[in-house]
Amino acid sequence: MSIPVVRVQGVSKRFVIRKEKSLKERLVNFGRSNRWKDDFWALRDIDLEIESGSTVGLVGPNGSGKSTLLKTIGGIIQPTTGEVTLRGRLAALLELGAGFHPDLTGRENVYLNASILGLSRAQTDSYFDAIVDFSGIEQFIDTQVKFYSSGMYVRLAFAVAVHVDPDILLVDEVLAVGDEPFQRKCMDRIRGFQEEGRTIVIVTHALDQVAELCDRAVVLEHGRVQADAAPVEALRVLRADFETARQDDVARARVTGGFGSQLPVASVAGVELRGGSGGPVPTIAPGDGLELDVVVDADDLLTDWAIGIGVDSPLGSVVYGTNTKMLGVPLAPLEGSARYTFSLPQLPLGEGEYTVHASIANSAGQEIHRIPVAGRFIVHGDGRSQGFLHVPARFGGVVTSA
Repeated sequence: MSIPVVRVQGVSKRFVIRKEKSLKERLVNFGRSNRWKDDFWALRDIDLEIESGSTVGLVGPNGSGKSTLLKTIGGIIQPTTGEVTLRGRLAALLELGAGFHPDLTGRENVYLNASILGLSRAQTDSYFDAIVDFSGIEQFIDTQVKFYSSGMYVRLAFAVAVHVDPDILLVDEVLAVGDEPFQRKCMDRIRGFQEEGRTIVIVTHALDQVAELCDRAVVLEHGRVQADAAPVEALRVLRADFETARQDDVARARVTGGFGSQLPVASVAGVELRGGSGGPVPTIAPGDGLELDVVVDADDLLTDWAIGIGVDSPLGSVVYGTNTKMLGVPLAPLEGSARYTFSLPQLPLGEGEYTVHASIANSAGQEIHRIPVAGRFIVHGDGRSQGFLHVPARFGGVVTSA
């Protein structure tokens, strides 16, 4: 049984938002009442256990509390209520330049940052060359870091964090700042940590990264845990929340006259899959076809519009997509309800479970309504390949030189 190395128990975090616009107003209103300030709860009653050797992704919309939770785990901020307990050495890469002094050189900041993370000077001496080599900024190591670019900051900070032999590594969105070769280097190092059985907690908006690296994802929204599951299930919940939020924005825009207020009131009422075996989830073989019946309800008159459908991987990546505009099929005006059929005669998909999405949009490409998961189907392969594409590959034998 794995041992929890991070335990978050009943953690809530409150921030006070003050309404005064100046120091004078704050002094005048000091001690008068609470009507000059509001309480904002960034986290509410978070219970979380992270086991040794696991990689956990914290995901959610902006303002959901991801970074606050990561800083609470890292001890950067203290919770208002609850407690966090850790086992082992922790290294955190939370903000651009965090733990660096701008007036010190890169060399001096390496020693400063390493000492903060618990290394002695002798230990830092032994790691120093490897840190500088990994960062790739050797020619600037004796330059004050206030002259560094954001990418150089991240390179040096990440290099220090991964060389202090941490048991727990906390990584915020900062990796998105580095260039592509450095990001690949970081991902390789993180995979190395996984193989060594270290614990990693990542905050990111790159959902494909979560699907690739993490064995578990926690979805936060308004400071509360909405889902805690395998990445497939957690990302499905998150994408559904994103679509619900988008539809709410469109509804508010119709009331206030904002962007999207001119969109007609219409929706995809449902999608029915036909083909393959019977049952609630159709099953097909690679190369088999499917038919999709899309039902559209229009309260307003739809003119110059299009229907789109697509096949997604279990992690939400689009495997195939099309729409009536791309197919060169103009749709007649609609007011009321109608059923439309898409035929996909051959789907050379690899083994696995897939989802279907459906949407309607106007001629400018603005989505009127979308169902992100309108149906599911399963592809049963022959076990001779993996991935989203099924190719009947053959091996031509060994070719030797004369």
